[in-house]
Amino acid sequence: MAAEAKSGRVTRRRVRTRANLLDAAFAVFAAKGFGHVSIEEVCEAAGYSRGAFYSNFGSLDELFFALYRERADLIAEQVSGVLALDGPDLDVPTAVDRVTEVLLLDRDWLLVKTDFLVHAARDRAVAQTLLEHRARLRRAIADRLARARGHTRLPVVLGDVEGAAHAVVAAYDGVTTQLLLDRDVEHARAWLKQLLTALLTDGSGNPE
Repeated sequence: MAAEAKSGRVTRRRVRTRANLLDAAFAVFAAKGFGHVSIEEVCEAAGYSRGAFYSNFGSLDELFFALYRERADLIAEQVSGVLALDGPDLDVPTAVDRVTEVLLLDRDWLLVKTDFLVHAARDRAVAQTLLEHRARLRRAIADRLARARGHTRLPVVLGDVEGAAHAVVAAYDGVTTQLLLDRDVEHARAWLKQLLTALLTDGSGNPE
C-alpha cells in the first residue's frame, strides 16, 4: 500500500515536472526561437536539472513536438467547443466572433507555431504532424458547417463545407502572418472577423 502511494506521488510529480518544462520551454522558444535554445536554458527557466529533463524527454526536438501538439490540440478542442454552442441554426457572425477569439490567442504562440512550420518544411516526418493538426482543425470547422446544412447556405464559390473549412484556415494563416510583423492584435482580430464574415456570408453578416 505504501509502495502504491509512493508510486502515485512519483507519477504526479513527474506529470507536474513535465508540465513545468513545457511551460518554460514555451516562453524560451517564443523569446529566442527554436534552433537557438539549449536544453540547459530550458532547464534553467523551469528550475530543473538535466536529469529531470531527460526523465521526460529524449531530446529538445521531442520536447518541441510535445509542446506544439499540446497547444495545437487545445486550440482544435476550443474551436470545436465554441462551434458547438449553437443549435443547428448556425449564427455565422456570432460563430465568427467566437472562433476569432480562440484562434488568435497570442503572439508568443504564433512565433512558436511559425518555428514549427519552418522546421516541418524541411522534415517530412515533422510535416506529417503539422498536417494532422491542420486537418483536425479543418474537420472541426467542416463538421460544424455540415451540421448547419439546410439551415445556413454557404457562398457557392466555396463549394462544399470542406472548401469553406480550407478557406477559414487560409484566412487565419494570412492574418497571423501580418500580426507577427505589425504586432497589432486588435487590428488582426478585426481583419480576421471581416475576412471570415465575407467568406461565409454575403459580406453583410447574413448567410446567403
